[in-house]
Amino acid sequence: MKKLILSFLIIQLISSCTKEDVYEPFIFDNPEIEVAIPVNFPELNNSFYTNKPTKYGVKLGEKLFFDKKLSANNTISCSSCHIQANAFSDGISEAIGIYGRVGFRNTPPVQNMAFMQFYNWDGNKQALESQPLVPIITHEEMDSSILEVISKLETEEEYLHLFYNAFGDSKITGDRIYNSIAQYEYTLISANSKYDKVKRNEGETFTENESLGYKTFQNKCATCHSTELFTDQSFRNIGFPKNPNTDEAGRARVTGKTEDISRFRVPSLRNIEYTAPYGSFGQFATLKEVLDYLDNGVLEVENLDPILKENNNQIPITEEEKDNLILFMKTLSDTDFIGQ
Repeated sequence: MKKLILSFLIIQLISSCTKEDVYEPFIFDNPEIEVAIPVNFPELNNSFYTNKPTKYGVKLGEKLFFDKKLSANNTISCSSCHIQANAFSDGISEAIGIYGRVGFRNTPPVQNMAFMQFYNWDGNKQALESQPLVPIITHEEMDSSILEVISKLETEEEYLHLFYNAFGDSKITGDRIYNSIAQYEYTLISANSKYDKVKRNEGETFTENESLGYKTFQNKCATCHSTELFTDQSFRNIGFPKNPNTDEAGRARVTGKTEDISRFRVPSLRNIEYTAPYGSFGQFATLKEVLDYLDNGVLEVENLDPILKENNNQIPITEEEKDNLILFMKTLSDTDFIGQ
């Protein structure tokens, strides 16, 4: 009899439950995003494989990239200096951060980060995931701390929800912030320029002058600006005007070696049309100025790149070659990437 009564009570309890009382368990579903690897691009950076872009990781990273709360006074975001229309550079000689503070280097573009082996002009970071902390804590940039950033984000329901979807719980940590920003940046791939379409036989052809410029590029530029990234990712001193800021030492800031003084990472030429001014601190306003300087002769320095030393500290280029070379470099412009 007791068993019958117990069974009856259980049936009554179940039947009294409404739909609102039935909760389905949370299913963590954050699929990886397939990143299209362009033909003939270099190998992916090793850190990419341990932090592959995911649906919600990228969504979170993009929101963080454009959020000014990462700075101490809520006025500067990553996107303040990395502007899409400039191939995620900023169009000024030296980056300007919080309270109008001026840095001592030109803002590098953010493109094809998944394939880079070094980041920043001096290559002080080899994993993209360790890079976001630099601008957050740098006095001339955001002048904040990761703990301050976390405390701001924890007060916003939208962020708690995004972290929950991206990582399975709503805990906000420094590593999760860095990883999600890196995931977003991994998706910023530029490989749809006229040059790319010509190479893929998609109906585009170089003009006669662009073809001549490409020939000049192959003869006089391709050693350093090699691979489909148009950089060999090496560090070189090519005798550009020296930065008057005494804190600048180029690659030597990382290695401590005197032979690395004023050596900088060879920049990619992709989207070069949009990333003026040029040089580690924006020494040159135009591509023509860069080519004129190389043609006229660079600074004599002890660790000048051998290519220049062997050619009397210059790369001789005729005026016609300069014009055509610039036309070729403009074929590396990816209007889809910059949002046009």
